Amino acid sequence: MNAKFSSIFQSKKNDQHIPPIAGLTFGALLLVAILGVALGDGKVADALIAVWLTVWMLIAVYVLFAVKVAAQWEKAVVLRLGKFKGLKGAGLFWIFPMVDTIATWIDHRVMVTPFAAQKTLTQDTVPVDVDAVLFWVVWDAEKAALEVEDYRAAVDWAAQTALRDIIGKKMLADILVGRSAIDQELQSVIDERTTPWGVTVQSVEIRDIVIPQDLEDAMSRQAQAERERQARVILGESEKQIAASFAEASQAYINNPTALHLRAMNMLFEGLKEKGALVIVPSSAVDTMNLGGLSGMVSLAQNLPKDD
Repeated sequence: MNAKFSSIFQSKKNDQHIPPIAGLTFGALLLVAILGVALGDGKVADALIAVWLTVWMLIAVYVLFAVKVAAQWEKAVVLRLGKFKGLKGAGLFWIFPMVDTIATWIDHRVMVTPFAAQKTLTQDTVPVDVDAVLFWVVWDAEKAALEVEDYRAAVDWAAQTALRDIIGKKMLADILVGRSAIDQELQSVIDERTTPWGVTVQSVEIRDIVIPQDLEDAMSRQAQAERERQARVILGESEKQIAASFAEASQAYINNPTALHLRAMNMLFEGLKEKGALVIVPSSAVDTMNLGGLSGMVSLAQNLPKDD
């Protein structure tokens, strides 16, 4: 009994139009009623007029249910007595209301389906939330209507399961830096599943990858420590280069005291250019670079009175 009611409910669900036989039955009963009244009164002419009006009304009802219009991007899947008859559209087309039914309307435009995988564990057991967008199109309306019950829902579920499978096989680092590779792999897997349904996948794009906040903070600290390490390495390399430059310069000054003395004078001059500057010179440098006399002269020049 449950199976019987289920089949009746399913048939009513699939039939989106009023059964034409109901209109014909109503018209026939109306015709009989009109003829009975007219003949009872003896008005034959009025009865004939009523018959013609009823016939034209039935024809109009039949045409109303027979004429269909499909949009430019749509295809109508027509079944004749339950069997596949063909695809109709786009534009105006006709069906036989008593024998033909439209099972579904197939949209041939590019469809956009967002899907996500929430709290999915990676290969290194890190829970991540991944959001992606799927671009797909129906290339065979017959397969989309006959091979799967609801091709839209089927594509959505196929995309979600494929995304979860791929995340479970990847390390977190590979997911974060290899989005393009995951996009291509997802497209290949989903397209392989949907091809038997007459659906092809044009592209898959991952929009966002969300990781736990604690892990995000730890990765941020790790990146900061790595940058500090690189900065210290660069500073050490700079010190090595500076030391090498000083060593090379010392070889130039070791046998040329005059050049060393000129360099000392230039250093002292650069230090005293700023007003009120204080220059501290090591005692060993004073003797080595002969800065004693020069420093006295500079001090004497600073203490001399200026002319008004």
